[in-house]
Amino acid sequence: MRDVRRRFTIGFVALRTRFAEELERKKKYDVTCRLDLRALSSNGQEGLAPITGDTRMVVTTIRRAALLTAFAALPALAQAASTIPTRLTDRELWQMNAEFSEPNGYFRSDNFLSNEVGLQWVIPDLLALIKPGGVYLGVGPEQNFTYIAALKPKIAIITDIRRGNMIAHLMYKSLFEMSADRAEFLARLFSRRRPAGLDTNSSVKQLFDAYIAAAPDSAYFRSNLAAIKRHLIESHGFVMADSDSKLMDFTFGAYFGGGPLIDYNYPRGFGGGGFGGFGGQFPTYASVQQTTDSAGKNWAYLANESNWRWVKDFESRNLLVPVVGDFAGPKALRSIGAWLKSHNAVVSAFYTSNVEQYLFMQGPDWERFYKNVATLPVDASSSFIRSVGSGRGNILPPRAAAQQAALGGRNRAPQVTSSIEELLKAFGEGKVMGYIDVIAMSR
Repeated sequence: MRDVRRRFTIGFVALRTRFAEELERKKKYDVTCRLDLRALSSNGQEGLAPITGDTRMVVTTIRRAALLTAFAALPALAQAASTIPTRLTDRELWQMNAEFSEPNGYFRSDNFLSNEVGLQWVIPDLLALIKPGGVYLGVGPEQNFTYIAALKPKIAIITDIRRGNMIAHLMYKSLFEMSADRAEFLARLFSRRRPAGLDTNSSVKQLFDAYIAAAPDSAYFRSNLAAIKRHLIESHGFVMADSDSKLMDFTFGAYFGGGPLIDYNYPRGFGGGGFGGFGGQFPTYASVQQTTDSAGKNWAYLANESNWRWVKDFESRNLLVPVVGDFAGPKALRSIGAWLKSHNAVVSAFYTSNVEQYLFMQGPDWERFYKNVATLPVDASSSFIRSVGSGRGNILPPRAAAQQAALGGRNRAPQVTSSIEELLKAFGEGKVMGYIDVIAMSR
């Protein structure tokens, strides 16, 4: 009990200090406060001194935003004491997957590949803001590996409305763990025999040029597919239902059929929604892995052996957890938030792609989403990563507009970031009413 009281005292003193700093920083909100916490000094004794009439907090005028900001900073105090393990057991991995997940949902495309050519542009800013060892949340397929390799989180949880995305990540998990290097990884992913001359020093361009030229091998595809399933079942104890087995056939078959030149539009007329025929405007797997940030540095997970091996080790320790869930759903994000809080962890980055845009097109789903995000542990450095476009009357911030122009114009959606804390504050104050407000807060 004494230890609990001591920790409460330390935490409360830290909160008092942070709160005072926030109040000073937010004078523009006319915050007037007097803190008289002399009992906390306790003359060097352990525990809390009795609270008397001399210990009181008088708050004359406090804007709700300032109060929320001060208290929202509290999780950062616990970040150093995060109890997220360095490895999850197979049982923990599947338990988290089952307990966090919601029923399979629908999206208009199968999303076998990202179409975001500017995804690396935000990485330098993120690295200047957040520290390694936080929590990464994401959505979608392989683009998450690039962010994970760059940001080096302690754990990554990928939430997508489609069960097919979960299966894709389990496919990737097996391929990472079964492969010795990038060349073998790509040979297995696209089911093309490894060309001679490729090694760990091969550039990403050399790798993709070689596999674009290599012929697809149907026998190799069948043996790789069987090996992926066997690895999940026998090495990790995954209980693969017949429906998941068929979904794995379909998913892995897409990479065999599309090869290194697969793009977001594969197969044509995808997703059952009739949204095919985009005229080949989307980047391919090969081109996405050869994009760079604005300074010309390639952060892609296949850019070099070091990046790839970091993700391989991460996967081997079961630290990428795929979850089936709707961002606006009642369970997935809230369950993730509760688990993170129970491990004193803080979200460092939340990659949402352009999901928010769709949520604003689906009635009150956007409000449900931000209410879900409010249950996550965040601090002042916690950042959204999103892809935004200038369609539907949206006006891009200057840096985003410049990025779009550099990437090739209106058909290229730039990548931007924004503070999670600041957006939640604006949402709580009723200042977020449309997607245009979210874009305006992005940088």
